[in-house]
Amino acid sequence: MNIDMIRAAADRAAGHVRRTPLLNSPFLDDVAGRRVWIKAEALQHTGSFKYRGAWSAISALTDPGGIIASSSGNHAQAIARVAHLHGREAVIIMPDDAPKMKVDNTRALGAEVVFYDRMAGVDRDKMAEDMARDRNLHLIKPFDHPQVIAGQGTTGLEIADQARAEGITKGQVLVCCGGGGLTSGIALALEAEAPNFRVHPVEPEKFDDVARSLKSGQIETNAQTGGGICDAIVTPAPGQLTFPHLHRLCGPGFVIPEDDCLRAMAHAFSRLKLVLEPGGAIALAAALFHGDQIEGDDVICVASGGNVDADMFAHALKVYAQ
Repeated sequence: MNIDMIRAAADRAAGHVRRTPLLNSPFLDDVAGRRVWIKAEALQHTGSFKYRGAWSAISALTDPGGIIASSSGNHAQAIARVAHLHGREAVIIMPDDAPKMKVDNTRALGAEVVFYDRMAGVDRDKMAEDMARDRNLHLIKPFDHPQVIAGQGTTGLEIADQARAEGITKGQVLVCCGGGGLTSGIALALEAEAPNFRVHPVEPEKFDDVARSLKSGQIETNAQTGGGICDAIVTPAPGQLTFPHLHRLCGPGFVIPEDDCLRAMAHAFSRLKLVLEPGGAIALAAALFHGDQIEGDDVICVASGGNVDADMFAHALKVYAQ
């Protein structure tokens, strides 16, 4: 995994993957006490950054055959859409407690959905590997896959370019983090293109495996495998491929209460008209409400996804909108 793979993924993505904007609001700056920049990946195709990794991985395939992946929803929708565009079948293994909208969208995009019970400790990775072998499908993991990491790293290339255009020469980059595909990809890209930026993973309380792993220097796991509102970034542990890059390149992780994610969702909608899901708003929550952990005049937050059920979004606005 290296910068050349990320640049090659960017070349394959040209004309197929959106270049998402870097947004700013003076109202959010006031809340945070510094300039806050939001990389709006919620505006990406299928509503999240996962489209980048799906396009990178599937466009790199040279052998025929369908695709299988496991996901709570964002990787699922991206794989379903990109597989369809490449004329390949898609099978997605999803937890049975995944948000209904994500399940419905995955099916609507042409994928077959197979459920599993993550609260019972079912090993989704083994399930996917067995089905890939039995049905002769290409397995594309949601974060621990070289081409997926390369695709997510294209976000970092854009951040570096857009920051230069705004005159931002250094700062901290906060990334919503599950298994670390997006975080490690961005860190690799910025190491090459904007070395004065420092990447920090941001996770919800009770699912802070990456923060604990960075602190201990070895892969740590979460005590629970499901639950909470940040389903998009709930994973058992950082990936075997992603963790070495996270450990080498990232600063300490931030751990954020779920209620702060809802508050950030309301701020993003109120000030930027940007719809975020809880897990996609957690980096912004860190910037707005945990500024004592941040240094410098500029912080860049990746708003990683906006696939939120209507009831959850309405709750965030009702409770926290100003």
